[in-house]
Amino acid sequence: MLVICIAVNIILGTLVQTLNIPLLFLDTVGTIFGSITLGPFFGALIGGCSNIILGIISNPTSISYAFANIALGFIVGFVSKKRRFDYKQACVVGLILAVICPLISTPISLYLYGYESVYNSGSDLLLKVISQSGKIIFSGAFIPRLVSNIFDKVLSCLFVALILTKLSQKYSYIFNKNISKSDITS
Repeated sequence: MLVICIAVNIILGTLVQTLNIPLLFLDTVGTIFGSITLGPFFGALIGGCSNIILGIISNPTSISYAFANIALGFIVGFVSKKRRFDYKQACVVGLILAVICPLISTPISLYLYGYESVYNSGSDLLLKVISQSGKIIFSGAFIPRLVSNIFDKVLSCLFVALILTKLSQKYSYIFNKNISKSDITS
């Protein structure tokens, strides 16, 4: 299951990057799913390993952001232990992640690569406008990441909630001993 979640992160992230879809990454869907189904520690492991593997096979800068994906795994895992991960919860968690992940990744980008190198995502135009307006460098790098993460993290969480809903409907006999598999299929 860990390997599948890591593969989902890498495949979806690469696909979205190849298609150049703005404001969307989908490179944390496997981490979110794994965090909910396996728990926060395995979720964090999935997140960290995804970034390391992606850094080795594709883009070395991905390794630098492993901490953000590890934090995402812990957050989703702990929240889902307390509450059912339905559509409402997915939106709330997505919004929380949309703030926390850029709070972690923005300083990493600014420290490791300098201000000019943060121009490497679909939010580049917004970053250039903010930086030219005289705002503080952190704000100029954080706000575009926040905007893109609002779309990406909420959609990623909703996508996982949809998958979990479909799985629980199809395999509810596993969770409810009063329902047999034949009741579901008939």
